Amino acid sequence: MSWDSREGELTPSAAPPWLAPLVENPGAVKNAYRRRVPAEVLAALTAANTTAAVTGTRRDAAVLALFSGPADGDPGALPDDADLLVTVRAATLRHHAGQAAFPGGAADPDDRSPVHTALREATEETGLAAGRVRPLVTLDKMFIPPSGFHVVPVLAYSPDPGPVTVVDKSETAHVARVPVRAFVNPENRIMVYRGENTRRTAGPAFLLNEMLVWGFTGQVISAMLDVAGWAQPWETDKLYELSDAMALLDAEDSYGEAQR
Repeated sequence: MSWDSREGELTPSAAPPWLAPLVENPGAVKNAYRRRVPAEVLAALTAANTTAAVTGTRRDAAVLALFSGPADGDPGALPDDADLLVTVRAATLRHHAGQAAFPGGAADPDDRSPVHTALREATEETGLAAGRVRPLVTLDKMFIPPSGFHVVPVLAYSPDPGPVTVVDKSETAHVARVPVRAFVNPENRIMVYRGENTRRTAGPAFLLNEMLVWGFTGQVISAMLDVAGWAQPWETDKLYELSDAMALLDAEDSYGEAQR
C-alpha cells in the first residue's frame, strides 16, 4: 500500500451536517484556493513544483484541519461554538518559523498514509488524542515552496477533541482551538504580502488575538470558508506588509474584538 492510500481510514459519514459542503465537495477547496492566489504567484508555484519534481526535492507531507463542534445542526449552517485547531510554529524552526499553521509535517518512512502522518504529527505537536478524531476526507495535494513539501490537508471532525497544548517548545510556540466565527468575522480579515514591491502577490490572512494566520494556511482556511458558504463580505483592500501585520498583534486594541 502506497503512502497516498486512504483505504479504510476515512469516515465521511461521521461528519456533522454543518460540515457537509466541505465533505461532499473537497475538490472545490483547491479550486477556491487557486482562485485566491494571484496569477504570478500561481505561475511561480507551478514552476517551483516542476523543478522540485525534476530534481527529486519534493517531499510528501500532511496537515490536519480539525473542526470541533456539535454533532447536529443544519447543513452548511455554522454553529456558534465550532472551532478549528491551529498552531504557531516555533521561531527557531528552519521552515515557516513563527507562522500559524495546521498541525502536521513531513511523512516518515513508516507512515501508512496522509491520514497517519497528519494524526501522528498533530499528536506530537499538540497532545491531541487521535482516538477522538474522525478523519472525513482528504483535500487535493498542494505544493509549498521553499520547503518543497507536497501537502495533503486531511479534513477531520471531533465532537470533543479533549485538551490540547504545546508538547515541544522547540517545535511549537502556541496551540489553540480557534472559534471558526473568528475566521468568519470580517473585522479580522486582511490581505498580507511579504517584502517590497509584492503587493500584487498579497493573499488572505486572519488577524486574531494571539496569531496572524497567513500564507498557505490562510489561503486554505479562506477557501474552506468560501466552499462551506460561511464567508462574509470583507474589505480586501485592507493590505499590510507581513512585518506590519505582525506588529498589529502587539498593538493594544488595534483590531477590536478579534476572537468573535
